[in-house]
Amino acid sequence: MYIVIAIIAFGLLVAIHELGHFAAAKICGVRVNEFSVGMGPAIFKKQKGETLYALRVLPLGGYCAMEGEDGRSEDQRSISKKSIPARFFIFAAGPLMNYILGLLIVLILFSQFSAFGSNVVDHFADGFQASGETGLEAGDRITKIDGHRIYYSGDFSMYMDRAGGEPVDMVVIRDGSKIKLEGLLLEKKAYPNDDGTQSARYGVNFTSIPASFIETVKYGFYEAYNFVRMVLLGLSDLITGVVGIREMSGAVGIVGVISQVGASSPSAYAALLNISYIVAFLAVNLAVMNMLPIPALDGGHIFTMLVVWVLEKLLRLKIDPKIETYIHLAGLFILMALMALLVVNDVTKLLGG
Repeated sequence: MYIVIAIIAFGLLVAIHELGHFAAAKICGVRVNEFSVGMGPAIFKKQKGETLYALRVLPLGGYCAMEGEDGRSEDQRSISKKSIPARFFIFAAGPLMNYILGLLIVLILFSQFSAFGSNVVDHFADGFQASGETGLEAGDRITKIDGHRIYYSGDFSMYMDRAGGEPVDMVVIRDGSKIKLEGLLLEKKAYPNDDGTQSARYGVNFTSIPASFIETVKYGFYEAYNFVRMVLLGLSDLITGVVGIREMSGAVGIVGVISQVGASSPSAYAALLNISYIVAFLAVNLAVMNMLPIPALDGGHIFTMLVVWVLEKLLRLKIDPKIETYIHLAGLFILMALMALLVVNDVTKLLGG
């Protein structure tokens, strides 16, 4: 059951993305030849006006076929004939829809919370050893760890985990003064919780912020922004070689993770909450990834569009739109090859290879 839910959730993310392009294209007067939900053979088609609406058999995305995407159309309603601001809006609308979806999901999820963990140290767990003037003290507001901004208690755990047990540099606000704590080493081990249980953590307990309407909205917006930070950190790790292609996941791996999270949840309601949180993260992830200046992605279209505009202004000549089309076709083939590689990688991991 959770596999079906995962597939539908993944398909919804891509369909929402294409809906953003579709709506923006209609607003800007671009002719949309086809708007399809799903991929593969069509199980339902309906021509309404100039647009063919289709529902396809595989719930894995969709597409919005706009006139002039190949750079060959002379139709005045083709996307290639529209202004730079209009094209920017159309290409950015897909990622924007994904980001809005992720934001709305986290706002709904956090509306059920009674409190949020702040970045102010409240007390330490039994067995935690603070190191006097050079260590943390109760009342410290942690603002940075190794240069990364800390807003809530979750940030503290994330960046301490990224340090991998190595000493960190912290910046705290203590009695109104900014203090830098250099080479601070906190051990992650089993500390007792307030309810008598034990859990692996760093022994630092933070004050709580009551979940008022304003605080809930603020925390929700921050969490969506934090998703962006997490995606960029992941890209940084990939570029610097901290993680390799083996650790990356494609559609199959994502569906597998969502299904596993649902199946391992203690109740159906908990599964719904956990899956929703993952979908929110994936929505923001998709938004960020699509805005990268890579050919065939929305960010790539925006980047090449701006480069062409600048070159035409500087060189005072008209660049053939087909050149831009060929660039994105080459990028598309590379992306398809990467997606195929990730599918093989996902299947290999599922089979225990």
